[in-house]
Amino acid sequence: MSTLATIMTVGFVFIAMLLSLRLKLKLERDMLIGTIRAIIQLVAIGYVLEFVFSSRHPLFIACILLIMLLVAAQNSAKRGDGIPYIFVRVFFTIMVVAAGTLAMMLAFGMLQWKPQSVIPISGMVIGNCMIVSSLLLNQMKEKAASMREEILVALSLGATSRQASERLIRESIRAGMIPIVDALKTVGLVQLPGMMTGLIIAGTSPIEAVRYQLLIMFSYTAASAMTSIILGFLVYPTLFTRAHQYIGWK
Repeated sequence: MSTLATIMTVGFVFIAMLLSLRLKLKLERDMLIGTIRAIIQLVAIGYVLEFVFSSRHPLFIACILLIMLLVAAQNSAKRGDGIPYIFVRVFFTIMVVAAGTLAMMLAFGMLQWKPQSVIPISGMVIGNCMIVSSLLLNQMKEKAASMREEILVALSLGATSRQASERLIRESIRAGMIPIVDALKTVGLVQLPGMMTGLIIAGTSPIEAVRYQLLIMFSYTAASAMTSIILGFLVYPTLFTRAHQYIGWK
């Protein structure tokens, strides 16, 4: 795509801004700021990745992955405001899941250890974990508030904090898993996913593009399950004291 065509794509944002202005949605400023940030961030990361890809130094790769993890954890942690040490819990969860997923891909030869493969795939997995974490934390906070009486009754009848929180944990984990489950059901029918579309546009055979997309979708599924389960079991104990007394979140 030419430079002129790239610049013209901003026209789509102007259309959205005009619609927002016409309907008085008051989103024009956010759209403008978001557009400017997207341009600056993407251009900057483009130059950074070009340098990293050419140098191929493991330290630079590690720095890029660390930045991805920190930003993802910080973004998801906002959804868990009031939960003790939530940033640490989210960072640990995403790091473990992303590292485990990447290690499995490398061990089974699904992925080659080179920046052009490791960084984009890791970014997609980390981004997926970030979304799952945000959904799980949103659901846990809502359920903890709505199920407070149920939890207190269970505790009064002699249940442990784990037993009293069983439904809360289960429903929160389900909420985190729903997007990837729905995506698996509709992929290829409702939409052609980003990686597959990009590879096809770049000239890759559609069959080869499908193989890469299946790798991503299936790794997303495992990563979503692990993220939901690990983070759910790391977070729910903060609702209670060590004596199994319910204290809730602020």
